[in-house]
Amino acid sequence: MTTPPAFLTVRELADLLRVKERKVYQLAADGEVPCRRVTGKLLFPREEIEAWITGDTVVERDAASHAPGPERPAIVAGSHDPLLDWAIRESGAALPTLFDGSLDGLARFRSGQAAVAAIHIPEAAGARWNIGAVQELGPARDAVLISWAKRSRGLVVAAGNPLGIAGVKDLAGKRLVARQESAGSQVLFRQLLEHENMNGDAVQWSAPPARTESELGEAVRTGRADAGLGLVSAAGQSGLTFLPLVEEEFDLLVDRKFYFEPPFQALLAFARSALFRERAAELGGYDIAELGRVRDNAP
Repeated sequence: MTTPPAFLTVRELADLLRVKERKVYQLAADGEVPCRRVTGKLLFPREEIEAWITGDTVVERDAASHAPGPERPAIVAGSHDPLLDWAIRESGAALPTLFDGSLDGLARFRSGQAAVAAIHIPEAAGARWNIGAVQELGPARDAVLISWAKRSRGLVVAAGNPLGIAGVKDLAGKRLVARQESAGSQVLFRQLLEHENMNGDAVQWSAPPARTESELGEAVRTGRADAGLGLVSAAGQSGLTFLPLVEEEFDLLVDRKFYFEPPFQALLAFARSALFRERAAELGGYDIAELGRVRDNAP
């Protein structure tokens, strides 16, 4: 008999609890569920989880890591976006970043560890983005959700598409670039597979996961994977072919007070410049017409 693993992943715990993965991140951020963070990844000790489910244990909260302080630190967490990453550097905003996926960013924002969360969290296979996940934080989030860009996301395949991949159905049996489970693109990828009645076992996921768009493009370019779900820039920078699938909303969830602070205002001012527009066009796949538009505004 195979011994079950001592730790559960975010997805495994979500399946066990029959909830969405972002709910697991929320439980972890609130200190409601036993968890460990190992090399930036959340793991859940099986024995403690089983005891927690049966009510035989109480989770001891670490006030230093779970209780929000008087103000969130000036950190941009969440999803890595090439245009945002570049703009933060070029604008002189001097904002430190911690890019480890949309769900991780949302959890860090909720627990008071970041002032900005960059997110693209799909709902109903990409029919709606981010609003539901943000509103689940409740009115106490004291934040504003603004549009950064609409982005074209699709399949990144080898130059010339030698395998003749036309859509998600053609990915059966192929080697795919995995993203970390906290990444919005990984959540979307699984939704797209499920929409075609394909589960995660129908494909071969690469390891380790790509944590940036450039890493995704490199995995396909070097032949370590046949395809990945990436941005136009991931294909263009590596000389690969891009097959568009969806247009996603990439937004910034910003602490209300921090929104008016000089570093964030410097970033927004730079995003209105001609240089920024030129860079967006150069990367490709960006629609920045509504940048700065308020999509959600909690008291």
